Amino acid sequence: MTAPHLTAAVAATYDIWMRTIDRVGPVLAEHHLTPATFQALWVIDPDEPPPSMKVVAERLHCNAPNLTFVTNQLVDRGLVERAVDPDDRRSRVLALTDRGHEIRAEVVGTALEGTPLAVLSESEIRLLLDLLGRALDSD
Repeated sequence: MTAPHLTAAVAATYDIWMRTIDRVGPVLAEHHLTPATFQALWVIDPDEPPPSMKVVAERLHCNAPNLTFVTNQLVDRGLVERAVDPDDRRSRVLALTDRGHEIRAEVVGTALEGTPLAVLSESEIRLLLDLLGRALDSD
């Protein structure tokens, strides 16, 4: 791939995320959330066991002090709670509260409805996922 095409692909990926964040902005403001707290909620999958703080930091590509700052905001808003990791008592996990489940579902739903990717067909989304998966697997 030529540098201009690669540059354009990276820029488009970034633009899609920024437009998605912009479109979810009013719902974030309603719940006193920032893009950073939204991203933290995003990576706490309610269908999985609560992730450790280390795992959340890795998913967000941030360091421990940044995660602590974001986590404190979510705890203060009653959306997550820190709990002892049942598999490693030295570690903490982040668990969504009942309110956290509700707010997460609302903001993620709004993001999925508002993302520019929503105009793509199911087959186009699958193709995009395959391509993005290849790129991420090469890391």
